[in-house]
Amino acid sequence: MQEELVRLPHFLSVKDLTIDQVLALIHRAEEFKKGIADFRLQAPVYAVNMFFENSTRTHSSFEMAEQLLGIKTIPFVPQASSINKGETLYDTLLTLSAIGCDLSIIRHSDNEYYNQLINLKGNQSLNMGIINAGDGSGQHPSQCMLDMLTIYEEFGHFDDLKIAIIGDLTNSRVARSDMQILKRLGATLYFSGPKSWFSEEFSNYGEYKDVDELVENVDVIMLLRVQHERHVEGEDDNFDPQKYHEIYGINQKRYDKMQDQAIIMHPGPINRNVELATELVEAPKSRFVQQMHNGVFARMAMIEAVLRGRQLGGLN
Repeated sequence: MQEELVRLPHFLSVKDLTIDQVLALIHRAEEFKKGIADFRLQAPVYAVNMFFENSTRTHSSFEMAEQLLGIKTIPFVPQASSINKGETLYDTLLTLSAIGCDLSIIRHSDNEYYNQLINLKGNQSLNMGIINAGDGSGQHPSQCMLDMLTIYEEFGHFDDLKIAIIGDLTNSRVARSDMQILKRLGATLYFSGPKSWFSEEFSNYGEYKDVDELVENVDVIMLLRVQHERHVEGEDDNFDPQKYHEIYGINQKRYDKMQDQAIIMHPGPINRNVELATELVEAPKSRFVQQMHNGVFARMAMIEAVLRGRQLGGLN
């Protein structure tokens, strides 16, 4: 029986997805990747990419996904927008909706910024789908979906996979999104990195272990970037990149101890020789480049789900 395609009004958080929807999105992304997805726009669709934080992978990947789906994009530069005149994010989107934008892909520094856009009573004119491209340290649903696609391609399942998430847990929206879905998919989770970045929030999903114990026993090592830009003042005063790499990073010695089937993942950008030795970024067990490639197809599946959910464009 053919799997039912996902339909969503917005794509804001992986917490909103059922497991059936997650698996359907993975399979749909695979179809886009193989070029066998039956997809056609019957009317023009317009999207605006609003990135209030710096981005290379996510921003360009969404743009490529939009191009491949035949969606037209409206340029938007936050520094040149009326937000710098005091206009609210809602009123900016109200303008874009009024001129005909159907979708907005937003990255913002505020956690759950989208609540101010979709929960305002009495506002009926914001007629557009919103896709969350990352909110503060909250959620990163598109990175989560491309990570799930990459793991599924590798192993064909999630049940009983041992997955270690290592690094700047406190500030990582990737860690939060991925752990929430992986736990529900049946994976066994472990965490590592500086103990000060591990809290009860993460202990609800898995236990803390030393890096050297994990590298020999897990199927997936998911490294997280040290996000200095999110650290409080003074937190980095004693940060030593070389020492961090020695204690928590994946170097050649640790790489050689990994199981044959094990893989390394990283959401990027990589701090070379901090989380991962530079000579291992494109090593045989690294899936960093594959993750970036898969990002286009995972985001195509996400965009299509919102287009279908909003009955935009008369899709087949």
